[in-house]
Amino acid sequence: MRIFDPHIHMTSRTTDDYEAMAAAGVRALVEPAFWLGQPRTGVGTFADYFDALLGWEPHRASQFGIRHHCALALNPKEAGDPRLTGVLDLLPRYLAKDGVVAVGEIGYDSMTPAEDDAFARQLELALRHGLPVLVHTPHRDKATGTRRTLDVVRESGIDPEFVVVDHLTEATVGMVADSGCWMGFSVYPRTKMSERRMVDILGRYGTERMLVNSAADWGHSDPLKTRATGDAMLAAGFDADDVDRVLWRNPVAFYGQSGRLDLEPAAGTEAAPAADDGAAPAPVAAPAPVAAYAGNSLARGGE
Repeated sequence: MRIFDPHIHMTSRTTDDYEAMAAAGVRALVEPAFWLGQPRTGVGTFADYFDALLGWEPHRASQFGIRHHCALALNPKEAGDPRLTGVLDLLPRYLAKDGVVAVGEIGYDSMTPAEDDAFARQLELALRHGLPVLVHTPHRDKATGTRRTLDVVRESGIDPEFVVVDHLTEATVGMVADSGCWMGFSVYPRTKMSERRMVDILGRYGTERMLVNSAADWGHSDPLKTRATGDAMLAAGFDADDVDRVLWRNPVAFYGQSGRLDLEPAAGTEAAPAADDGAAPAPVAAPAPVAAYAGNSLARGGE
């Protein structure tokens, strides 16, 4: 089973997670920019964060044979902070970089006028740079937030094929399916979506335009929920081709619209990915020397 996790926050995870993901079949991922839990107080902190998503984190993932890509944005949780509106002026120079395969996460948290403005401006940036968009739907009043999201997407003029609306549930999947946008689902241990519910939705709506992610971060989450969903699909009667479509070919098709995906096998130094039959991973090798990364650092704002 090969897996592309289309939404996971590896900055919050450990190298043990990378090793377990590689053993489970994860070969590639996208890490969207998000709220770190502690409010940021200035634009410079975002520049440092974006640099890490473009430099350090891809190096860390490559040690385990995983290709790391990112989506960059001013996230909805912080879009209302007037100290951070300058991030919208910072983004264009980062959205031009290799490794950035989408604009995201954008969308709504509390559905405020400031969030409206940030959402619309970042959709405009996506259009200007020819990038797909990853849209976060709010945790509160999700149905209203999803309807409002789809209205803004329509008004922006962006092709719905370039938009994935994420964190969907049974109450919101239908309206997104009708919109022509891609449908994203975050599978969590206790909240959002379980693998059993995910399988039920796939049985009802099919596998086209479906993206399943772990959205694992600093909260109670599980970076192996993509694999758990694949196993649940097989147990429910889906075949291996269905699983490959949902967990690999769909995210490749969506983010491939950026023209920037790199899916060549990453040369892992920590542990080789497990075979598709679930065999145990290879023994852990000695860590790569720090110098292996030093030459890969990205000067802030450089192209």
